Amino acid sequence: MSLKSFWRLHRPLKMTQACGFALKTLNGLNSVTAKRLNCTTLASSASKLNFLKDWRNLNTSLHNHRCLLLRGVCQRPHFEMLAPLNVKSSLEMRSQSTTSSTMSVLKQGGMSGKRTFKGPRTKQPSRTNQPSLEEDMMQCIAYATADQYHLPTLCHDLIAHDFAEIKEFPRDASNVLVMGTENAAKPYDSGTIFIFREGSVVFWNVEEKTVKTVMRILEQHEIQPYEVALVHWENEEISYTVGEGNSKLHRGIFLFNEELDYDQVVLEKFAFSNALSLSVKLAIWEVSLDNFVESIQSIPELLKSGQRVKLSRAEVMQKIGELFSLRHCINLSSDLLITPDFYWDREDLEQLYDKTCQFLNINRRVKVVNEKLQHCTELTDLMRNHLSEKHSLRLEWMIVVLIAIEVMFELARVIF
Repeated sequence: MSLKSFWRLHRPLKMTQACGFALKTLNGLNSVTAKRLNCTTLASSASKLNFLKDWRNLNTSLHNHRCLLLRGVCQRPHFEMLAPLNVKSSLEMRSQSTTSSTMSVLKQGGMSGKRTFKGPRTKQPSRTNQPSLEEDMMQCIAYATADQYHLPTLCHDLIAHDFAEIKEFPRDASNVLVMGTENAAKPYDSGTIFIFREGSVVFWNVEEKTVKTVMRILEQHEIQPYEVALVHWENEEISYTVGEGNSKLHRGIFLFNEELDYDQVVLEKFAFSNALSLSVKLAIWEVSLDNFVESIQSIPELLKSGQRVKLSRAEVMQKIGELFSLRHCINLSSDLLITPDFYWDREDLEQLYDKTCQFLNINRRVKVVNEKLQHCTELTDLMRNHLSEKHSLRLEWMIVVLIAIEVMFELARVIF
C-alpha cells in the first residue's frame, strides 16, 4: 500500500464515522496487506460491543501500517477505496453548478425589478414623428405655464426688455399678445412670440436664450402657475419652413408661402399657434385628471371588498369641487369644443386651425377626457349619496333614542 492510500485513510477519519467507515476500508484491502494486519486488531475491529476498545486498537493498527509503509514493505492497492470522502466536494461542485446556471438564466431572461413610476401619460403625436431639422428648418415650440396671464402689465414688461409689440393685428383677437424680437434662431425668418391670456405661449424661430428670458418674465405675471417640470414636459414642438405653394401642415411640418406679406404670415402663424396653445393646455388638464383619478382609484376596491371608505363629507365635497373645476376649464372656459369666433369670416385660417387640431388629436383627446370625467363624477356622486344615507341613518337613530327616553320619562311619571 502506498503512502498516499494510507494518508487518505488516516486523515479524514472522524469520531462520528470511525468504526463503520474504518472497518469497510480495512476489509477492502488486498490479501497481502490483510495478512500483515494484526489478527487481534481485525477481531477487535469486527466486534461492536466495545466502542472505545475498537477505536484504540484501530489507531494502533493504523500506526503500525504507517510504519510498514515508511519501510517500503506495503504495496499500493489496485482499487479506489475512499469515494465517500469526495461527497463534500461533489456537493460544493453541484452547488457551484446550480449557482452558475441560475446566474446564466438571470442574465438571459432578466428579473422583474420594482415597478417604475410612469411619467405624464400625454404624448403628443408631433413628438413621435418629428423629422430631423435641416438647414432651412426652423422651430416652433409651445408651452402652457399658468392658468392665466395679466397681459397689460406683461406687455409693458416685455417692451422694457427690448421686445417689440406687433400692433397691426385684428382687434377681434383680443386674447393674445404678439411680440417680435431680433434674436432669431435662424436668419430665414423673424422671431415671433404669441402669448395667450389663457396661460400659454408659442415661440417661432426664437433662440433658446431669449426663450428662457421670456419664460422668466412670464413668471412675474402668471395667475396660478404650473410646476416647472410639468411645463417643460408637456410642450409642443413642430418644425416649419418657407417655400412655394399654399401654406399648410404637411407630414408634421408647417409650410408657409414665401410670397405672402408679413401681416398675412403673422395671421397664419396665429392660426397654428392657437391650435398649439389648446393642445398644451389640454395636456396640462389631462395630467391633472390623471392625478385626480389616482387619488380616488382605491375607492372602488374598498367598496368591492366591503371595507369602510375613510373619506369625510368635507373631503368628498372637495373632490367634487376639483372635478367640476376641471370640467369647467375644459368644456366652458376654453375653445376645445367649438371653433373660435375669430375664424368665422376667415376660412383660409380656419382650415389651417382645424388641420392642426386634427393633427394633434384634440377632439379625440377631449372626448376621452370627458368620458373619464363622467366616470369620476358618478363615483363622487355615489360617495356623496353614501355619506348622506349614513348621516340620515344616524339622525334617525338619534330620533329613536330621544323618543325612547321620552317614553321612559312618561312611564316613570305615570308609575310614580
